[in-house]
Amino acid sequence: MNRGRFHLGRILHRLTYAVGPRLMSELRKRWVVLRHPRANIVFEGPVYLGPGFSLHIPANGTFVAGAGSEFRRNFRAEIAGDGRLVVGEGCAFTYDVLIQCSTTIEFGARCGVGQSCFVADGKHRYRDITTPFLHQGYDHRPIRIGDDVMILSKVTIVADVGDHCVIGANAMVNRDVPAYCVAAGVPATIRDYFGPPGSEPPELAASQAERNEPASA
Repeated sequence: MNRGRFHLGRILHRLTYAVGPRLMSELRKRWVVLRHPRANIVFEGPVYLGPGFSLHIPANGTFVAGAGSEFRRNFRAEIAGDGRLVVGEGCAFTYDVLIQCSTTIEFGARCGVGQSCFVADGKHRYRDITTPFLHQGYDHRPIRIGDDVMILSKVTIVADVGDHCVIGANAMVNRDVPAYCVAAGVPATIRDYFGPPGSEPPELAASQAERNEPASA
């Protein structure tokens, strides 16, 4: 009796955590492609789509997911016009990530994106006080997020992030972050550098020099 329950438990566990999620992921892929006949949607090898995965591509946009990438619960990408969103191999997106793309947004390989992050390649214009901001259009720029980037929870990104960067939780990245940097805050500023010696960002080197200056008499 106990052995029978043990085997039944193993079967249920496998169905719940292995076979079932993979099967549902494959069904989601088919539905996403079927729902967007004008879009270019590419899954390069095994890709996992979690519950609530959603693409909104009303025109001829492109979505490419690299092999081994993982999109957990409630990932959402909105790709306007001929926009192109490319996710490198081995990337992982946790819960409730939103990406809005009208030009190009590209993630390198092996990026990790935390809960409730937002990435966009455009912002509303607002300076014409005679026109509601919703009618003023947008300013767009392509966004590149490098390889091996760690993005913690609730981060907003509207600028480039270099390879191997770490972006602290709740940060607002509105200026480019060079490679091998730790950035945090609103707006995000560079707090540390851990890359090859001699390639430190000028602003970090300047702040360190100021801290090292002897106090005036």
